Amino acid sequence: MEKILNYIDGKLIEPVGAQYIENIEPATGKVYSLTPDSDHRDIEMAYEAASKSFRKWAELPAAERSRILLRISELIEQNLETLALAESKDNGKPLKLARMVDIPRARDNFSFFATAILHTSTDTYDMGLSGFNYTLRQPVGVAGCISPWNLPLYLFSWKVAPALAAGCTVVGKPSEITPYTAYLLGQLCIKAGLPPGVFNIVHGYGHKVGQAITEHPGIRAISFTGGTSTGKRIAQSAAPHLKKLSLELGGKNSTIVLEDCDYQKALSTAVRASFSNQGQICLCGSKILVQRGIYDRFKKDFVAKVSELKVGDPYSETTQMGALVSENHLEKVLSYIDLAQEEGGKVLTGGQRIQLPAPFDGGYYLEPTVIEGLPATCRTNREEIFGPVVTLLPFDTAEEAIAMANATEYGLACSIFTSDLNSAHLMARQIEAGVVWVNTWLLRDLRTPFGGMKSSGIGREGGRYALEFFTEPKNICVAY
Repeated sequence: MEKILNYIDGKLIEPVGAQYIENIEPATGKVYSLTPDSDHRDIEMAYEAASKSFRKWAELPAAERSRILLRISELIEQNLETLALAESKDNGKPLKLARMVDIPRARDNFSFFATAILHTSTDTYDMGLSGFNYTLRQPVGVAGCISPWNLPLYLFSWKVAPALAAGCTVVGKPSEITPYTAYLLGQLCIKAGLPPGVFNIVHGYGHKVGQAITEHPGIRAISFTGGTSTGKRIAQSAAPHLKKLSLELGGKNSTIVLEDCDYQKALSTAVRASFSNQGQICLCGSKILVQRGIYDRFKKDFVAKVSELKVGDPYSETTQMGALVSENHLEKVLSYIDLAQEEGGKVLTGGQRIQLPAPFDGGYYLEPTVIEGLPATCRTNREEIFGPVVTLLPFDTAEEAIAMANATEYGLACSIFTSDLNSAHLMARQIEAGVVWVNTWLLRDLRTPFGGMKSSGIGREGGRYALEFFTEPKNICVAY
């Protein structure tokens, strides 16, 4: 049984307590490796290494930091197939999705921030004959980066790359459910020549490792992506130390389809937005609002397309949906299907666990599920399910659609499909979400601010917003 190792001070090492967690392959339900069950002692070692290396890394010229990060990006590209296979095995997602989306995006995260730091600038303020001011942006110090299980390397690199580029050193914690690509990233960092201690990866449970990171007085900033309840606990733990916080949390996102839309584009995009990665993306459109004039047609066509989605072996090129990440998560999603029916919803397709033949007979597979007949204010339509379950709701006016989209504590993303761009702009202004797409979904520009409103988080990631989070502005005033 292979043992995953922590990456601390430039070395791959076992956890201090020599305890491990079973790492299960979602496609089969079987244990295939062991993950370190680390604790505060491992975090202390990682912090000491990060603290020791901080000043030298921060003072390294941006061009040199850029060179090393670009080398990591190149190594991700060179090992794309190995990383994609590891991601699929660890997460249950289709291999082709990991190959086309997850690993290329991790590669691009490193290359983007590696080059971004070569084009930054600071401000000066002239006070005439009195003097002038200039500003510096300096790295905050040791940063804690905690990432989720749904897009493991993709989102881990989305935090680590800007932190390192800005001159911070990092103590990182990937999800204990999907640790393998982070382990491989540590190996690539050694090969790339990243100085020891600059980046440290500690595996383990959130209540041990994550808690130790957020409570450590020397870790000055926390970047976290995950559930809203966990985000609230992190904020409480970090508050006494006045840490900087970036929290990208849950979502309950709407896809709004107006009568004047490009129908086929809206239909195909809604299917993709609903069920990509088994619906386990915080940006998935799990609440589909359709204008009444085309509702019946859309419902019929949507259900037909969803019914044709192939669920199965994640390693097959024809598979469109793989396994959910864990048995516990599968049970949670099934409980929401039960709740929807208790609330009066009608399952139009799906709703059942799928039993595949060996060797996948122990895997966590679920039929893509479509439900209608529920009000926008019920729990099913307000709470994050995070699985292959969507609801259909009719609406009459744009104002009604906006109210239905906003009827949730979350405010992460929304998609609007219409040929009337004037309406699209007006609706986008009124939607309570950090990201609004018009006639598309998940079209990303890494320069733009990413994050949510309300219970979907605090702060923004991406582009200069990420680099600003991992730095502190300092004003220097010079008198003549």
